[in-house]
Amino acid sequence: MYDSLLPFLGACLLIALSPGPSTVLIIRNSLRGRRTGMLTVLGNETGVFVWGLVAAFGLSALLAASEAAYDVLRFVGAGVLIVFGVQAIRAARRGDGTGPAPYADASTGGDGGGSGAAAESRAGRRAYRAGLLMNLANPKAALFAMSFLPQFVPSGAPQLPAMVGLAALWAVFEVGYYATYVWGVGRLKRLLTRPRVHRRLEQVSGGVLLALGARLALEG
Repeated sequence: MYDSLLPFLGACLLIALSPGPSTVLIIRNSLRGRRTGMLTVLGNETGVFVWGLVAAFGLSALLAASEAAYDVLRFVGAGVLIVFGVQAIRAARRGDGTGPAPYADASTGGDGGGSGAAAESRAGRRAYRAGLLMNLANPKAALFAMSFLPQFVPSGAPQLPAMVGLAALWAVFEVGYYATYVWGVGRLKRLLTRPRVHRRLEQVSGGVLLALGARLALEG
């Protein structure tokens, strides 16, 4: 098993380096604060682990075999991407620097310590759900996990526990990787949250999410 870890971690790094909708969402939410960004990362990696479990138990093979089930999940995923894209573009048009309500950084809101903490907690839960939903609504993630994880199960090892362990390691590795995005955005926050720069980032992220949603909906 240990002989497989280094190649597996290298493959995980290559996967993480490939930008996708989750990367866009993580960067966008990190502009609201590091806590919001990290909770988005944790939600996304919960989805990674869930798809790893699905692959370990062989359920993703059912998705691959059922065209109808795949299409349903594909259209749901496209809808999620389009909704997130529209939210980003609406935030850019408002130009208020706060973003849509589900992802706003609540640390500056509220009329007192208690209400501010409650608002921050709600914003955190929403950021976590956004990351989780973004990942779970992607049928390609399920099919990829099914083809990716078995390649690193050593010959003769029990497949189910090995794949569960690899899925957990994959998720933990990506938490560390995407934490660098959150940290980097935090370091550049003074620049990135300038009204003109922030509006442009919202427009770009919204356009990217809309394009990815449209491509997912139209692909065969």
